[in-house]
Amino acid sequence: MTNDTRLSDTQARGVRYARELEGHLGWLDTFSGTALGVLAVASGIYTYLGVSSLLDENGAMSVFAAIAYSVAVSVGIFVFWSYMMRLFPAVRSAQARVGLILTMGVGSLAIVAMSSWLNAAALAGSAAVEQHLAKTVQDYQNSLERAHEVAITAQSLERDVARTRQSFEDLSEQEAAGALSGLAGRGAVFRVLRQKAAELSGLEGQISAQTPLVQSAFAEGNAILSRMRALTVEPGPVEARSVEFSEQAVRLAGLITQLRQLSIAPLVERAAQDLAASVVLPELDGQTEAGRVDQAATITSVLEVLAQRATTLERAAQAVQAQQPPADVTYTPISSADAVILYGRNFIPSWAGAIAIDLLPAVLVFIVAITQSAIRGGREGTAIEDTLTLAELRAALAAARDVETAMTDHETHAVPPDIPRPTKTKAAE
Repeated sequence: MTNDTRLSDTQARGVRYARELEGHLGWLDTFSGTALGVLAVASGIYTYLGVSSLLDENGAMSVFAAIAYSVAVSVGIFVFWSYMMRLFPAVRSAQARVGLILTMGVGSLAIVAMSSWLNAAALAGSAAVEQHLAKTVQDYQNSLERAHEVAITAQSLERDVARTRQSFEDLSEQEAAGALSGLAGRGAVFRVLRQKAAELSGLEGQISAQTPLVQSAFAEGNAILSRMRALTVEPGPVEARSVEFSEQAVRLAGLITQLRQLSIAPLVERAAQDLAASVVLPELDGQTEAGRVDQAATITSVLEVLAQRATTLERAAQAVQAQQPPADVTYTPISSADAVILYGRNFIPSWAGAIAIDLLPAVLVFIVAITQSAIRGGREGTAIEDTLTLAELRAALAAARDVETAMTDHETHAVPPDIPRPTKTKAAE
């Protein structure tokens, strides 16, 4: 008997617990639909802003299309989570719950695909586009600096050319003094040396003339970069700034190409190849046969030195050309939605907020499901009559009386009218 009494008390507490939870759910149901509707409408508004950023036109048709899409998203979110909030807590079998959970997962992915990324675009679209502009500026800066570095390295070949020119001038002075061929004066050997010195002097002048052009192009490129940096942080709509940014990017790309073309290294390489290949040998002017032989031997030695210096100069020019060229940078305008996806890792809070506003009802679904499971657990093992409240009992009694009255009326009307009713006799009286 003690065990039965304890079991009865446990069941009674379970019933009271279940009734308490039902009361809370009943109160929460009064505004759960409204709250779900508010979340759906808020998501639809941000979806509208995201869709508007994707549309190229601003006409009435575009506005209508954006509104229609956002309304469809709001209705879809509200209907989907309403279904889940009603059906998922009500099912009891494990198979049904697994099926609904899978359905909820698929639906959540669909909501993220059709709404959340647009919400993120509305929340952080402008910042993401500015991030794209800033990254493009950095890429252009790296390309400009690399092009300038290669051009300056090519300009340094001027020292190699000057050193080679100076060596030939020194040799010519030695020949004029008779230290090379033994014949003092400005004879055939002197003219060969001066000829190559003059060629190198002309090449040196060409290289020197390029220096101001390189510096001017680099300074102009830095000025354009400063303007592009300013456009990334200026107030105002980012779309308008992107237009001017694109114009500046085109100018800067042209300057980078100009810097690449100003590299003197290819010209130096060709000049070095021609230095030894194109030699105009003058007529030997020695007064004696021995003198002319000495001149020929000296010229041969000069040509060997010339070939060595030309090879050294050519290799220096080839080393400059072998350097890594500046990367090709092209600015591509990008929409706010695409920018949010491309730079998503930089806007995790915005993505979290955009997804949370769409998937928050999933938490409510699980809360209601857990509560309904607790209610069923509290009532488990109790009879139906034990779970009735006083109001439910009164309603049941009233319903029973109504049924009884209806049956009585039915029997009364069911008696045929031609059958006489029994009358009281005097004896009966």
